[in-house]
Amino acid sequence: MSSDFPLRPRLQKGALVSFPSHFLGPVPNVIVFQYNPEQLSRNLTDRIPRQSSDQKGSAREEAYVVTGPPVETINITVDLDAADQLSEPAFHPHTVQFGIHPALAALEMLLYPSQAQRVKIELLSGQGGAQITSSKLPLTLFVWGKSRVVPVRVTSFSVTEQAFDQQLNPLRAKVTLGMKVLTNDDLKQTSLGRDVYIAYQSQKEALARLNLASSVEQITSMLPF
Repeated sequence: MSSDFPLRPRLQKGALVSFPSHFLGPVPNVIVFQYNPEQLSRNLTDRIPRQSSDQKGSAREEAYVVTGPPVETINITVDLDAADQLSEPAFHPHTVQFGIHPALAALEMLLYPSQAQRVKIELLSGQGGAQITSSKLPLTLFVWGKSRVVPVRVTSFSVTEQAFDQQLNPLRAKVTLGMKVLTNDDLKQTSLGRDVYIAYQSQKEALARLNLASSVEQITSMLPF
């Protein structure tokens, strides 16, 4: 169906993109937000080196010393609603059968190592080929417009399911996600995630220079030098 407003700009939707591997290869799992969250909260905390008691004398010289990029966290609330899909059941048979279970499962799996990975580790261990080790989560990218594509680790998931069908499938829910931004210090040097973070920081530096260009003349006359 064509839009009544053909010149209206197309809405860019946020998304989470999950790669099975931390390198280019398998097709990623793309989770597009049904509705863009109305707000996004971020928190940045600098990484200050720990100082022992005998180092306090040099604290003044190291007031601006940090060990790396700040620790950045992002929190969003995602709304899910099956109403639109259920109004066209022929085009959305999975929603008719399962409600929003598939969308919830896709978000939850961002916190789980794959079952295939666990089975492989346990099989090798049983054959004496490997010890039981920690599993790896998939590489996840948070996409919020062209200027904000960043590797994250989903650290918290909280859901409130608000409506159900006759089979108790959820039909409406609010999901609150907490994410930690992974920096180039957290990721392997040759990994896709590290390249994405470097591009993210470079984009942020470019935007900061644009702000500098628009404000420098207004403030330089006020500086005492």
